[in-house]
Amino acid sequence: MTQMTMGKALTAGLHRAMKSDDRVLLMGEDIGALGGVFRITDGLLDEFGPRRVIDTPLAESGIVGTAVGLAFRGFRPVVEIQFDGFVYPAFDQIVCQVAKLHYRTAGRVKMPLTIRIPWAGGVGAAEHHSESPEAYFVHTAGLRVVAVSNPQDAFTMLQQAIASDDPVVFFEPKRLYHAKGDVDLDGDIADAAPMGLARVVREGSDATIVTYGAQVGTAMDAALAAEDDGISLEVIDLRSISPVDYRTVAASVRKTGRMVVTHEAGGEAGVGAEVIASVTEQCFSYLEAPPLRVTGHDIPYPPAKLERHHLPDLDRILDAVDRVLDRPHSLSAVADDDLAPREGSSR
Repeated sequence: MTQMTMGKALTAGLHRAMKSDDRVLLMGEDIGALGGVFRITDGLLDEFGPRRVIDTPLAESGIVGTAVGLAFRGFRPVVEIQFDGFVYPAFDQIVCQVAKLHYRTAGRVKMPLTIRIPWAGGVGAAEHHSESPEAYFVHTAGLRVVAVSNPQDAFTMLQQAIASDDPVVFFEPKRLYHAKGDVDLDGDIADAAPMGLARVVREGSDATIVTYGAQVGTAMDAALAAEDDGISLEVIDLRSISPVDYRTVAASVRKTGRMVVTHEAGGEAGVGAEVIASVTEQCFSYLEAPPLRVTGHDIPYPPAKLERHHLPDLDRILDAVDRVLDRPHSLSAVADDDLAPREGSSR
């Protein structure tokens, strides 16, 4: 095992994929000589040359549209969208063309295209640099959507995405680019857990926390803090958010009887809402309490000085855990007040 940051693990994954398959090429703004804004492609131009590491104009629709043509011709392009909030110019290409070509051609055309997106907040960035647009793509049939939470998954799942014949939207949490972890650089992706399989990060018995991306670390902090109160929390990293591995999630909820889902994106029509609806359908008779969501607020992403109020934190997750466990929580006083007799009331 080698200790490395998530950023370096992504670089290593790209390098391995390009070394293994001459059809793999990279496209994006500033990814060549600069090595990308986050230096994820640093050094790859020197080794593989400008025909495989292609600096593009600032035109996301053109980048993805060109990649569609390359995928048609048998290449395996990897596109980098420089920041999450700038994916929207390519939205039409992704949801109207990339997601549908395999289906539209009755399987005759593969679309082995990987779209890397530095994603989500927590880094104090400017407007349009900290958004969480994953639900748009999860709502689109024909796309695989994954979100990594640690260096090992970054290294392995990026290679799996590139090797897949399906288009993959690959979300990389920006605030984890410098987070370190052990990575097995010699492992074969054929022996790794499938890209669509969720991972039980921590086993527990009292409640299940389901999440993905950078929120996995926050959920783990909540599990460790709850342990001091004698509460055992199971933490599940979805890894793939389309499709979702409901078998793993449902097995956990049947065991614990309680569930909290957390993510940075807003709650309205988000991934958490779908997870709760689907798990409730499968596990209704096992649930001891209504599942709860802890999400970002349904507002445009706030300025950097306010983002800590927007991102789900340790306190908000623990409060939701207290609610599903019927322990005193932030709404207890409100509930008690609602039950108290009113002046002039016969209660």
